[in-house]
Amino acid sequence: AGMVGFVTLFGIAVRNGILLVNHFDHLITVEGKSLYVAIVQGSMERLVPILMTALTAALGLVPLAMASGKPGSELLSPLAVVVLGGLLSSTFLNLFVIPAGYALAFRSRLSPSSKA
Repeated sequence: AGMVGFVTLFGIAVRNGILLVNHFDHLITVEGKSLYVAIVQGSMERLVPILMTALTAALGLVPLAMASGKPGSELLSPLAVVVLGGLLSSTFLNLFVIPAGYALAFRSRLSPSSKA
């Protein structure tokens, strides 16, 4: 059951990461923003959707994680705990690590005058 939770969590985390990076690319290529402006603006614009996805999933799983002694809880409780813990860490990754990694990976997009 924990493995099913991991697959579910992986889908949510990857989806949020792809949408975030896609938004960065859109801001740079279509709207002509600089790399760091696109990262800051894109992160701020995607903050609420990422947090709402995590919060909605977490609120739905809290009753399953707390259920003990009820029939089926031996399967559902570990699944909920895995997803809840993973949502916390994947939300942190999506909000902080992915923008930082994007900045490091694409710093060559900086113009020579904007490098400090």
